[in-house]
Amino acid sequence: MLITLCYIYLWVRFQRYYTAVIRSALYRLSGGQSSFTFCALKPERVDLPREQRYKPPREDTLFLRLGDRVIYITEPQACDDLSKWTLLGSSLVCGRRLESIAFIIEATSRPKVPASPHRTNEKVLNWSDYCLPLAYSPGQPYRAVAEASLENFSRLGVAFMEDRLHMDNGLIPEKIVSVLLRETALKELFEQQQDGSVEAKRHSEPTEPRDSPQLPRKSSLHLEEPELPSEHQHMDGHHLHLSSCHECLELENSTILSVKFASVENIPDLPDDYAAAAAAAAAAADEESVRRNASGKPPNVLVFTGGCEERFQKIRSLLEECVDTDSYVIYHLRPQQALSDPWLENTLLLVLATDQTLTPQLQLRFLSYLSQGGKLLGLSSSLCPAGLALRPRDAQKDRICTLPFTKSDSTELRLSALSSGSVYVRDGDGEVELWGEIGAQDGREMAIVRVTHGEDSGEAVLCQVMTSAPHAHLLLLTSPTYTPLLVRLETAPDAHDAQGSAGFSELKMSNARRYEVLTEILTSLGLRCELSQVPPLSPIYLLDTHTEQTGRFLRWLRAQTDGSGGVVRSTAGVLRAVWAGDEPPDLREGELALHAEPPESFSEHFSPQTYRRHLQTRRLGRTVLYADVTSTTMDLLDGLMLQSPQETGLIAIAARQTQGKGRGGNAWLSPLGCAIFTLHLQLPVDSRLGQRIPFLQHLVALAVVESDVDLRLKWPNDIYYSNLMKLGGVLVNSTFIDRTFHLLIGCGFNVSNSNPTVCINDLVRQQNREHGLGLEPLATAQLIGRSVTLLERYVSEFQLHGSQALLPLYYRRWVHGGTRVRLWSEDGPEAEVLGLDENGFLQVMGDQGVVSVQPDGNSFDMLRNLVVTKTS
Repeated sequence: MLITLCYIYLWVRFQRYYTAVIRSALYRLSGGQSSFTFCALKPERVDLPREQRYKPPREDTLFLRLGDRVIYITEPQACDDLSKWTLLGSSLVCGRRLESIAFIIEATSRPKVPASPHRTNEKVLNWSDYCLPLAYSPGQPYRAVAEASLENFSRLGVAFMEDRLHMDNGLIPEKIVSVLLRETALKELFEQQQDGSVEAKRHSEPTEPRDSPQLPRKSSLHLEEPELPSEHQHMDGHHLHLSSCHECLELENSTILSVKFASVENIPDLPDDYAAAAAAAAAAADEESVRRNASGKPPNVLVFTGGCEERFQKIRSLLEECVDTDSYVIYHLRPQQALSDPWLENTLLLVLATDQTLTPQLQLRFLSYLSQGGKLLGLSSSLCPAGLALRPRDAQKDRICTLPFTKSDSTELRLSALSSGSVYVRDGDGEVELWGEIGAQDGREMAIVRVTHGEDSGEAVLCQVMTSAPHAHLLLLTSPTYTPLLVRLETAPDAHDAQGSAGFSELKMSNARRYEVLTEILTSLGLRCELSQVPPLSPIYLLDTHTEQTGRFLRWLRAQTDGSGGVVRSTAGVLRAVWAGDEPPDLREGELALHAEPPESFSEHFSPQTYRRHLQTRRLGRTVLYADVTSTTMDLLDGLMLQSPQETGLIAIAARQTQGKGRGGNAWLSPLGCAIFTLHLQLPVDSRLGQRIPFLQHLVALAVVESDVDLRLKWPNDIYYSNLMKLGGVLVNSTFIDRTFHLLIGCGFNVSNSNPTVCINDLVRQQNREHGLGLEPLATAQLIGRSVTLLERYVSEFQLHGSQALLPLYYRRWVHGGTRVRLWSEDGPEAEVLGLDENGFLQVMGDQGVVSVQPDGNSFDMLRNLVVTKTS
């Protein structure tokens, strides 16, 4: 089972990988300098004369082989004579479209062979939907000449390789060849048909090959087929390294038999581990919703860091958090490549992110890119196009300042940032737009500007502000003539960089606005910054943390599925049980696999061993349902809690949610790095806590924040860093049956996802730096196990001793003590917060005496000190 799952994962990864490679090669080698041939290999016909047998392609032109499908690249192939072809539409002779590629597709009507083992589940492409057919030649094989954009031609090629390219009339595509179509060829054919050619009239519509006994007429087009090497022959040249792991190498040898022409002529060399970025850009490109960028350039984003690999990784991570990762591939542009490789025409965006002074050669190279209409983002760059110069401001260096930033809709966004010690000044002529400025003794000075350069309207956005000071370790990587890093919009606030905890807090509060500024800049430079597609739901795994309770659940699950066709139902959907030794289930729409006996390794995002080690409960959280991706953990348990045996300690945990919800139906973002869980708890109505259900959400929040870091509680259900930023929340839903409350406790909080706001590990790092500690980063499994353990303890304490046993601990963590607020609106009555009443409601003292405010329908607006009606 594990081997099968690993193979599926690796195949999906490499399927996306070769898709990106094909697209990249087409973009690089288009323009008439090469011809691309996609073809299906034919079995050798020993019954035919030798001269009529299939001739394998030459080794030196092979590009990629995938099963029985190959791609090879040859010298340009001309298509000069179409006199024996039939034109499709007279309007086509008006001229070819710019940036298009002409090609010939060959097809036969033979019975289709079984589907390729590499066939994907992606939708079938109808070839005529992605090109403009120009002319055809009936017979066996049937041939048609057409033209398509580079993007659509790559889609057709990928669909052919994956055996999902469809043609009408039962035709089976066998070959696609890009050709050089002489501009006058179509015109001559049009004039020939206008003269009333009998042959043209007879074939004015495509004829199905099966009805045509005649052999294909030869034209002057010769389709060259290079030799194909044997499967085990070593291929010299630049191979594409798919992975360094043993399993990946085995997959490379058995599935992708050979890959050549992987050396990059027009973009930098690809690192061995770039597959994830390439796969992301390739996956969505097959979908019709992905638009070609307006410039017509391939979706390459190049990052120049002066050769610093660590800095490149940081910039790439930031860009992947801001842009639609399904649409772009991010490469590292190294200094030697910047000067030698012909990358200028194939780059959608260049990011300069280095503190080093650029050499005259590099400056000329980057300005040449701008002059050709390129887009450039300056981060830590000394590059100054015409009209700009840098001026030092040493007195302001590393000081926190307020940066007003003007958005495209002319609204202003204000955020805190560290001054770099340099600003922009106008220097002669040049089109310079001021986007962001910082204060100075003699007025406001330019910190973020947009400039245009060259006759082709090259565009650059350049930044001279930081959101944090330089990292100490970066100082060691620079030359002795170190110049301070000028830009840190690309770096999240860090406690080591900020000026104490106050500076850290101020910069961290601007972190979300930092992302807003960056996405605004990237959007202005033509990149798409919409959210990527929602990930598909993953299988669910039943984890054993307590033999007795989990065994009880397993026996129930076996009994339920034996009598219902192998499924149980929850609000999340139909769960189909998978037992050890079962074949992978054929899931219907709306079904999810529930693995009752999961493999040893099933997720990189959650450690059952860590969870088990930190879970010290008698009942709660003992039976775990885990999913990497689910709609919501609340939906996963809702419906199961009333069916399953009682007292099994059921908990649902996920690494990501696609439809997470907070209080009042508000959306709750659930990226990787969050601790996300829903816990089932039963309370008799006549118990202490059963009489005071609103207290439960306070106990859950208290269980999360009880630690050595500065976590606080905001009424009624929010988890905060200090009193500044929200990093989590609690939601409790209840069902009352047979004098028992069945409670689903949903909780989510940020553990390792620093951006775009703050997470617990940010605070751990801050503690380490301020107090010289060596605390390790915390894991989601660790904190969930610990929180459930504390919750069971707090519930037990409340049931035995009531709220007074826990309120002192609660008040040490909450942010409202002694706060004066206004109720309902800014003009409402003023009151002082006293605490929680005996039912768990907010208690305030106003002019009319003590008032209790229920959490349902109300919330606390800390920015304005208001208790207001909660709105969705």
